[in-house]
Amino acid sequence: MNTPVRRIAIAVMAMILLLMANLTYIQVVKAGDYRTDQRNQRVLLAEYSRQRGQISAEGQVLARSVETEGQYPYQREYPDGSAFASVTGYYSLVYSAGGLERAANDVLNGSDDRLFTRRLSDLITGRDPSGGNVVTTIDPAVQQAAYDALSDAGYTGAVVALQPATGAILAMASTPSYDPNPLASQSAQTQQDAWAEYTAADPPVLTNRAIQEIYPPGSTFKLIDVAAALESGRYTPDSQLTAASSITLADTATPLQNFNGNACGTAATASLREALQRSCNTAFAELAQQLGEQAIRDQAEAFGIGTEDIAIPMGVVPSTIGDIESTAALQQTSIGQRDVALTPLQNAMVVAAIANDGRLMAPYLISEIQGQDLETLDTTEPDQLGQSVSPGVAQTLTDLMVNNENSYTGAGKIRGVQIAAKTGTAEHGADPKSTPPHVWYVAFAPAENPQVAVAVLVESGGDRNNLAATGGAVAAPIGRAVIGAALRGSQ
Repeated sequence: MNTPVRRIAIAVMAMILLLMANLTYIQVVKAGDYRTDQRNQRVLLAEYSRQRGQISAEGQVLARSVETEGQYPYQREYPDGSAFASVTGYYSLVYSAGGLERAANDVLNGSDDRLFTRRLSDLITGRDPSGGNVVTTIDPAVQQAAYDALSDAGYTGAVVALQPATGAILAMASTPSYDPNPLASQSAQTQQDAWAEYTAADPPVLTNRAIQEIYPPGSTFKLIDVAAALESGRYTPDSQLTAASSITLADTATPLQNFNGNACGTAATASLREALQRSCNTAFAELAQQLGEQAIRDQAEAFGIGTEDIAIPMGVVPSTIGDIESTAALQQTSIGQRDVALTPLQNAMVVAAIANDGRLMAPYLISEIQGQDLETLDTTEPDQLGQSVSPGVAQTLTDLMVNNENSYTGAGKIRGVQIAAKTGTAEHGADPKSTPPHVWYVAFAPAENPQVAVAVLVESGGDRNNLAATGGAVAAPIGRAVIGAALRGSQ
């Protein structure tokens, strides 16, 4: 072989080797990335051509694929639309997926390793491939009650209900919501119109406020303060704190007042029990100053605040108490203001841990993974994240929360059911003094044998000068309705 031919042969061999290396890189190393890339329309087109698994709750189908005569053999359908959209999410050929449709996509499209046997069987028999099924922990009646209570009142907000002993999510509602069905249409125009409407909505409808937004918790954070005080061993429910209607934050000239400028009772001091019942800002500012930053921070972390890897399996925005650079900042932190911000899910976790003798359970939304033939392939086992407080402190907190609930007015009291609760009113915004505050209600019941723990948030639902528009009046009736639905289901 002469020199020119030899050189050409070497060049051709080198090009072939480079081509083989590139193919190996694409098909072996990068295959997973390309397959899961949201811009990969080939995957979506292939998935639209086969039956996707269903999402269900207690036998009620929340999402399923139905046969059509259209361009694709199947189309996604959401029988209960808006009420369960915060759980199911959406599945769109144009706009990909959200919620469980995205987080559990591998199961629903059949690519999950737990469905390997079925995939192999489909390949051998020539059967059309299909996806596995996801069974959620949602109690449909509780979810519907939560959604109806928020949406019927026209509130922007969220409700989370947990089973304290396991962490199973019984309800996760967010309003205003959206109907996922138009996004699953085989008409691109219908999808585009719906997407344009949903993304332009004000307030946003595609945001799951239960897990994707953080809010100042207001006075519900005082449960953290009380837990830290009781855990220290230096305080009891009868420990005395200031009853002043206003104090000056440490080392500043900034006043801190109680709600509506009220004193914390008629005496110069108030017990920890009375301070929690009346939700006195001045008393808790004094308590936090005595406890110190580390005690408050440690207790908050023990309840899961600050945990960054919570997934249900959708990711949850971490809650935080922020930086505390001074005693004055600590005093503001102690009343759930300044940089403190929690998701409704996190606030539900706090009261669920109190209800569960201090045991903090990992929240989860999927109870079971099923094959195409509804055979159980995997189940979720409850996972304890830690011990937030001792059982004795949890019982004392329960007693104090029972005292709170029995002092609250507002609609929805459940005859024969003792609820343990705390309300909250939280300032927010660039001009908090003229912005309606967020209102909260966190609770569990029955207090003596907790079956459900709830957190209710209503965005800008309060009036800082009107007792008729506080957490007890606005959010508490929603929480009680959800508790009632959960307890009816557990009987």
